[in-house]
Amino acid sequence: MSHNPQFSRILLKLSGEALMGDKSFGIDERIVVDVAREVKRVFDLGVEIAIVIGGGNIIRGVAASHRGLDRVTGDYMGMLATVINALALQDGLEKAGVTTRVQTAIEIRDVAEPFIRRRAIRHLEKGRVVIFAAGTGNPFFTTDSAAALRANEIGATVLLKATAVDGVYDADPESDPAARFQPHLTYQQVLEQNLRVMDAAAISLCRDNGIPIVVFRLREDDNIRRVVCGEPVGSWVGDQERVAPLAPPSG
Repeated sequence: MSHNPQFSRILLKLSGEALMGDKSFGIDERIVVDVAREVKRVFDLGVEIAIVIGGGNIIRGVAASHRGLDRVTGDYMGMLATVINALALQDGLEKAGVTTRVQTAIEIRDVAEPFIRRRAIRHLEKGRVVIFAAGTGNPFFTTDSAAALRANEIGATVLLKATAVDGVYDADPESDPAARFQPHLTYQQVLEQNLRVMDAAAISLCRDNGIPIVVFRLREDDNIRRVVCGEPVGSWVGDQERVAPLAPPSG
């Protein structure tokens, strides 16, 4: 078991659905505690950590627009949902002993700081975890795009995409038992094969600035630390080889 981090500053992307646990809606406080514990393990290694969180456990703008809600209105509602999730995660991290700041792309000064790039970097340098909420602050952009944007803005050395599956497959592993695990892909392969690791804007932004993406299962004990320490977890997306050889997930 390695305890030597391979990355000095990371951007962790969490979906809103990750906070639901086994619920169909909202926030499972036990999951918040679990995620906070996992993040603290990495924090204790001296890694600078920023987090972007989605809002799909409360509302998703695209889905709401399909039900008749104006798309822009739905997207702004989704941004507010990410703020709720960010505050819940902040509470979990603070209770775990991790100093945390929430920055939002839309101003809600009574509950969080506005996003200011230099201030965010200074928080990271001072040993604070920074949670970015409200996406990019613009409708029609996903929180995946926000994660790629913030990763570039703060100079993250890797973008970690925590998901419900082991990594990237060439088909949906839940519906296709023949789906094959993809340990390493280039940005171009992800785009050409439409693998939906993240949206195309996010992949392109990471490609243009050489930020690798690691896609891995969130709800597996110690996975975030293992990824940060270069252990063979998940799928690596990038034009360069991974810091350590990859192996397919067990089972």
